[in-house]
Amino acid sequence: MDILNEIWAVRALIASSLVGVMCGILGAFIVLRNMSLIGDALSHAILPGVVVAFILFGYSSFGFFIGAVIAGLVAAVGITWIQENIKTKNDAAIGIVFTAMFSLGVIGISRVSKTDGVHLDLKDFLFGNILGVSDQDLIMTAVVALFVVASIFILYRYLFISTFQPVIARTMGISVGLIHYFLMLLLSFSVVASLQTVGVILVVAMLITPASTALLLSNKLKNVLWISGIVGLICAVSGLYFAILWDTTPGPAMAVCATIIYLLTAVFAPQKGLLSRFFVRQSHKSKIVREDVLKQAFKLDINNTLNFDLLKGKLEIGKGRLRKHLQALESKKWLVLKGNKIELTSSGKDQANQLVRAHRLWESYLVQHMGLTEEQIHEDAERFEHLLTEELVDEVDEVLGYPWLDPHGSPIPSKEIKPSFALSELESTQKARIANRQIGEEVTHELWKLGLMPSSTFQLRNKEGGFFIIEVEGKEMKIPGSLAERISVSLS
Repeated sequence: MDILNEIWAVRALIASSLVGVMCGILGAFIVLRNMSLIGDALSHAILPGVVVAFILFGYSSFGFFIGAVIAGLVAAVGITWIQENIKTKNDAAIGIVFTAMFSLGVIGISRVSKTDGVHLDLKDFLFGNILGVSDQDLIMTAVVALFVVASIFILYRYLFISTFQPVIARTMGISVGLIHYFLMLLLSFSVVASLQTVGVILVVAMLITPASTALLLSNKLKNVLWISGIVGLICAVSGLYFAILWDTTPGPAMAVCATIIYLLTAVFAPQKGLLSRFFVRQSHKSKIVREDVLKQAFKLDINNTLNFDLLKGKLEIGKGRLRKHLQALESKKWLVLKGNKIELTSSGKDQANQLVRAHRLWESYLVQHMGLTEEQIHEDAERFEHLLTEELVDEVDEVLGYPWLDPHGSPIPSKEIKPSFALSELESTQKARIANRQIGEEVTHELWKLGLMPSSTFQLRNKEGGFFIIEVEGKEMKIPGSLAERISVSLS
């Protein structure tokens, strides 16, 4: 752009860049400490200081700086005093102070502007006049920006702990109140330094929007500070560029650019963006349906009635959709799909057993600890079985005392995928007892068909042709070796 050959344009570019970085980095702490409204208040409350400084020193950037900072600190102290000493809500205290001081500033500027030979335009303070930045303004902005950024990085540890753990900070001897007031001072400095670029009204956008954008992109504070500073720089430079290109006011253009970047981030952010969250929700819904398909297939497999058509009828979903979910389960190696024939793999059965375990444990928890009846618990358990983590299921199991029956009398599978001590490990003539908790629903079902109930005692007679011959209540019974390896027992 040829216009950048002009000295005023270079000043404007440097000033806007400094303000963008400074406000972006400081804004991260302002947003995290829920001080956004205070930032808005201070940006308006500095006007009386500007008026007094003009009366005392004339049109002086340094005079404006001193007057505005003092007014900002007066507003900060006033807000804090009202919040701590008068029964007024926090946000109401902020509104009372900043509207009063802003009004005084507007009245003062209006009165002073009527004096002959005086040019003090309220519009320049409200919306900025970056194209009129002088060398003195630029030096002041650079010094303030350097001081603010350096203060944040030097005091990073104190700001970090007082922001996230104020109670711990106090026990460590850190003055949380002093940190708060120092942050107010930095905020006042930043607002004053931004007067020429975006003005007192739009400086809030440069403090809040880049920081909010950064918080959508990272959860780590150091990364948030860097990202916020870079976003602030981009907003300031792009806003200035479009303002010159379209011959409009730079301050509002910067605020609009910041908002556009925020909205794009809100939609496309990798983890917190609307699009990402939409895909996560869709993926979670598909996961729930797939797990329901697996569990229903597991129930049919136990009864030896598993086939595609029957599974479709039980689930009441379309043929194409069911096949899609079955293919997804096959890709996880939880089942094998051959036309309309479905075979569950051992890992698929283990996964289904864990779903059954979560469901029945949660039902037990709802009855024993939430006071619900057996008729009220099934739908909740159907929903939460997909949400409970393995650690939480284990914790529920421990809290309940490791029950082996749910409120409906159905057995609860154990967590293990292999018995800690299997029937196949018994030696001839050893006596044992069927464990209450088996590793899977299908094992319990096979035992039930054989007439072996939990706690049933038996004696192993011998091993013959791949079968284990046991004696139960004077009767001999053959247990296939593949089943004996999965039956949990304990020595009696």
